[in-house]
Amino acid sequence: MDERNSLAGRRIVLCITGGIAAYKSAELCRGFIRAGADVHVVMTPAAQRFVGGVTFEALSGNPVSTDLFHAAEPGVIEHIRLAELAELLVVAPATAGFLARMAHGLADDLLGAVLLATTAPVLVAPGMNVNMWQHPATRDNLALLKNRGVHFVGPDEGDLACRTYGAGRMAEPPAILEAAGGVLLPSDLAGQQVLITAGATREPLDPVRFLSNRSTGKMGFALARAAAGRGARVTLVCGPHHLRPPLGVTCVDVETAAQMAEAVEGRVDSMDLVIMAAAVADWRPETVAPKKLKKQDAGDSDSLPLHRTTDILAELGRRRKGTRPLLVGFAAETGDPVMEAQRKLQEKGCDLVVANDVSEPDAGFAADTNRVVLVRPNADPEPLSLASKDAIAHQILDALLPGLGSPPH
Repeated sequence: MDERNSLAGRRIVLCITGGIAAYKSAELCRGFIRAGADVHVVMTPAAQRFVGGVTFEALSGNPVSTDLFHAAEPGVIEHIRLAELAELLVVAPATAGFLARMAHGLADDLLGAVLLATTAPVLVAPGMNVNMWQHPATRDNLALLKNRGVHFVGPDEGDLACRTYGAGRMAEPPAILEAAGGVLLPSDLAGQQVLITAGATREPLDPVRFLSNRSTGKMGFALARAAAGRGARVTLVCGPHHLRPPLGVTCVDVETAAQMAEAVEGRVDSMDLVIMAAAVADWRPETVAPKKLKKQDAGDSDSLPLHRTTDILAELGRRRKGTRPLLVGFAAETGDPVMEAQRKLQEKGCDLVVANDVSEPDAGFAADTNRVVLVRPNADPEPLSLASKDAIAHQILDALLPGLGSPPH
């Protein structure tokens, strides 16, 4: 999440209805606070039967609102105060009953009145029994709310409190935080088709061993989150990873450099922007053994014959016609990353190369922060200060906006 552009300093009204998932809303409230938001909590009477308001007062530092006829200050109409204060309303969990009330504009309690009076965007995280979620009445209410512009996140599939399994589990707090940040971001990439690669590739030696590198994919995933949050249609081609897929992003899982090349080259013609953030292996073993190689099988030889893999970025630069797609490369180096980025810029036909020194502990592989330099044709290198990888991702996209313009697709 890029706090610079989304949640920091924003006024969030967190609305909690009477579902068992209300206990997760405490962690969600904490997440908003950690991101720098100003959180005001509204609870229905049913929600208070699951979790106490004092918990949210302690977490948010603000009084919890529960009563349509009780104002925080004398002479103030509480539902109007909250409706006008909010920059975003988040309903989590939203029960089936509450979705029905919301869809039909019922305003006979505080939360219903707030939602009817606000002009702020609304994000809803449903949580209910699987049969209730799949009921035609709920589906109709969902469609009605979506048509009105209400945003939704989840529900997930999993074990439910009613000891059944299926769709209806409220999305986890990190996913709701990501969705909330996305709602508040500008939609300046709406309509753009973006392809991003992330992570390392693995080049097998035998069924047990492979050649790879230390890339975890965090920077590529941050770019995918940022682009999707700003309205782009994002395809993320990723090597083996342990990261949660970004919301609204089409993920294509690959393992080898050859598989990544095939996935990218088969999709690039429809793209407006391609960002090659993956650390693609430069070499692969000449042969792949069908079974695990033993030390004694190598005899006296200590060598491992290797072949070069396809240089995907260079191939994209060669086959590009005109200025689409924009091409962005990464130079993850341990020496002089700017010099290497300048070489890549010329030799591979890139519009931008992002250089970073991965030997630095706060800007290397697996770190949550990064410090990079943007290298472009006919311009001085532009260093970006140390920041979260999500913040760096947005700054990279900001730099690309003038070249993207309006999407031609």
